[in-house]
Amino acid sequence: MVEILSVILILLIQLFFIFRLESIVCLMWYNYPLKPRLVIDQIQMRSAAIYFSMLQAPRGSIHGLANFCWESFRNISCSHVNSSSLKPLASKYGVQGGYRRRWIRRPMTTKTGGRNKTNQAAKPSNLVRKIVDKKMIAENKDLADLVTFIIYDTETSGLSRKDDRIIEIALQDLAGGENSTFQTLVNPGCYVANSHIHGITSNMVCRRDVPRMEELIPILLQFIKSRQKPGGYVLWGAHNSFAFDLPFLINEFSRCSYEIPPNWLFMDTISLARELMKSGGSNLPSGISLQALREHYKIPLVGSAHRAMSDVRTLSMILQMLTFDLKLTLPNLVTRSFTAFEYVNNKRKKS
Repeated sequence: MVEILSVILILLIQLFFIFRLESIVCLMWYNYPLKPRLVIDQIQMRSAAIYFSMLQAPRGSIHGLANFCWESFRNISCSHVNSSSLKPLASKYGVQGGYRRRWIRRPMTTKTGGRNKTNQAAKPSNLVRKIVDKKMIAENKDLADLVTFIIYDTETSGLSRKDDRIIEIALQDLAGGENSTFQTLVNPGCYVANSHIHGITSNMVCRRDVPRMEELIPILLQFIKSRQKPGGYVLWGAHNSFAFDLPFLINEFSRCSYEIPPNWLFMDTISLARELMKSGGSNLPSGISLQALREHYKIPLVGSAHRAMSDVRTLSMILQMLTFDLKLTLPNLVTRSFTAFEYVNNKRKKS
């Protein structure tokens, strides 16, 4: 009689575990849809071992086994539900981190599964909107591990910030390495009036296979994220940035209902050229334009002038020369930078 009651009790406990198992699998399928097969396999392996242990255990320890089984199931569910997946994109390839943090290459695409418009994560809080303490950043001993330095350049359909659009953008991470550059044409959805400057015509950009800015911004954000150091800042540098490139970039982000991240800092290398001209040395460039500086430093032109990537590569080399001549370090450059929010506020105050 005792044996029969024991078997009945074991069967009831098994039914209880099966019910719990279904609930946990449903919960994990909802919260973690990417790897349900892996979760189910591990639960089945553990449940088989548990049932075998129950049949072998003394009658008095069934209650203890039941507690152990439930704790095991709960641990599995917690460990998988709390896992995360990261999918940054790069200029040619993407990287994807999964359960074991393995990284694989994936071709970049301009297709987006939904636009990340001014959501809670992208919108800076009142605390973040406060002026960034660039002096504190500059004095950080591990500054090289905190700042990602990006040289960028844009070409546009014209000079009007209101009516014209960016038609090409190029970036280079000065840290170098694989996938350290990003370059693309941009479909402006309008006529390109100044093709004589950069050689980019309406037929080159007003095509279906050229991404529009609203399609490009999510990819650009992911590229920067893939290059950004954990918990760090991104320092963007361009020649004549404050008068040209940055205003266009801010307007494009705003037009597409995106906000420029508050941990992006912007500097203008033309201010360094002005400092060099004021230094009063005997060997000075003929002007502060990119071409004058390139000729002064005898840097060969790679590619066509006034194309984004060609100008980016040229400026990357000019910047090294300027910082050497002016004896500037990375902290000096950080203190000369502004966030997009600060830039807009300064413009409003002046107007």
